[in-house]
Amino acid sequence: MSDIEIAQRATLKRIIPLAHERLGIPDEHLDPYGHYKAKISLEYIESLADRPDGKLVLVTAISPTPAGEGKTTTTVGLGDALNRIGKRALICLREPSLGPVFGIKGGAAGGGHAQVVPMEDINLHFTGDFGAIALANNLLAAMVDNHIHHGNELGIDARRVTWKRVVDMNDRALRDIVVSLGGPANGYPRQDGFDIVVASEVMAIFCLASSLSDLKERLGNVVVGYTRDQRPVRARDLEAHGAMTVLLRDALKPNLVQTLENNPAFIHGGPFANIAHGCNSVIATRSALKLADYVVTEAGFGADLGAEKFVDIKCRKSGLRPSAAVIVATVRALKYHGGLDLKALGQENLEALERGMTNLERHVRNVREHFGLPCVVAVNHFVQDTAAEHRVIQERMEALGVPVVQARHWAEGGKGAEDLARKVVELVDGGEASLKFAYEDSTPLWEKIEAVAKKIYGAGGITADAKVQSQIQRLQDDGYGTYPVCIAKTQYSFSTDPQARGAPSGHTVHVREVRLSAGAEFVVAICGDIMTMPGLPKLPAATKIDLSSDGKILGLF
Repeated sequence: MSDIEIAQRATLKRIIPLAHERLGIPDEHLDPYGHYKAKISLEYIESLADRPDGKLVLVTAISPTPAGEGKTTTTVGLGDALNRIGKRALICLREPSLGPVFGIKGGAAGGGHAQVVPMEDINLHFTGDFGAIALANNLLAAMVDNHIHHGNELGIDARRVTWKRVVDMNDRALRDIVVSLGGPANGYPRQDGFDIVVASEVMAIFCLASSLSDLKERLGNVVVGYTRDQRPVRARDLEAHGAMTVLLRDALKPNLVQTLENNPAFIHGGPFANIAHGCNSVIATRSALKLADYVVTEAGFGADLGAEKFVDIKCRKSGLRPSAAVIVATVRALKYHGGLDLKALGQENLEALERGMTNLERHVRNVREHFGLPCVVAVNHFVQDTAAEHRVIQERMEALGVPVVQARHWAEGGKGAEDLARKVVELVDGGEASLKFAYEDSTPLWEKIEAVAKKIYGAGGITADAKVQSQIQRLQDDGYGTYPVCIAKTQYSFSTDPQARGAPSGHTVHVREVRLSAGAEFVVAICGDIMTMPGLPKLPAATKIDLSSDGKILGLF
């Protein structure tokens, strides 16, 4: 059966009694969105402040490949498995973006028998959070152009407006556009562009905010552009941040759903990790830690992107401290990193696997040595895998002193991840975690980018055009030098070349653009050819998504 067929056959429990029974949340603090999803009130979340925190476990992965790794599936399976072995566990995931849903992936709620449900709702609009984020973002964009049109009291230089509009869809035609055509009544024409919602600063702020008041403060700090004499103009100067907060008021409440095994799950926020910070909301993670003994969360793409930003941005800003990490890999993906063609991945090939192991080994070293986290490698099992291939992984990881567990949660649900759950509990109880950052707050911005490139990516150094170097120095001089950096690059490689598989070393990371995210409190460094507005592939997943005659959604992965 396909993922969606498995999800549609599931027996779901009504979310209100489930939340009350399993988490002790009073009915009056739950806002139902139908029978199977709900939002938790911010008042109730504030009431949890004095409760002790559970233990946080990060799920990350090797560099993603077309063969698939199953990081979300592993997160769900591990959460179910922890509950099966008698632990009180919750999972925290990001909300799927409609861009990948209709683009390549076709769905992002886990897979097989390790899914969050209702799967169709989660993948398609869900509780409207992304719509609210897009509206808040685009309200600010409209107010910028409206202010310029009506006299421009703030003296905004139309050539230096930096705030872009967003839409939650892959649409390359919107990357670079001209707005305000049609004469004086429509404003002053200027070059502009769209980002995808999950790359917007509002999304980043939404996921880092600790409360409504913090959200409003951060939104007010957003820099939308500059005057002719290079003075920044902020959202609060336009008096836009109050209305933006109103639009986001209900969205900021964490979403509660369930797994196929009827375990509660948080899904909230959804920035990409290749072009944003790639973590679910701080509010959801903190809430889960108050409600469970073990919380399993994921960070987007490979550990060089998601885990690095989880540590250097989310943990740094929020005070969260993970106790262990799970690094997800598959035999198929490792053989792909070893140079094997996609069509040959189902055949045993120990030589390709040996070559591809360099990718896993670097991720393991990064997590242990640079992030200070004990880890276990979860090999997501496929039926084509051979015993000899699994022995290669076992032996190479044994040489590093890292445990390896075969996980079969896709086929067996939580039962297939019980060994992984026991190993995670062992690592957490071992108390070996000592979180490290890739750089200190006081490190200059240029050196922060360089530290991530050299330490985490294995690069020989970084470069940038004189204009970009000048922009970085200007940000440093203007007081933003203590901010962390959010590096936007391809997810497919440690380098900026998506075709460079394995673990390339000594390469150069070219920074082609920098953007200030003053509300989110980080500086974005855009490297290589990465786009903050992706395009659809030649054959989009949307072509396979349909509605049956009896109203069932088809083809959603």
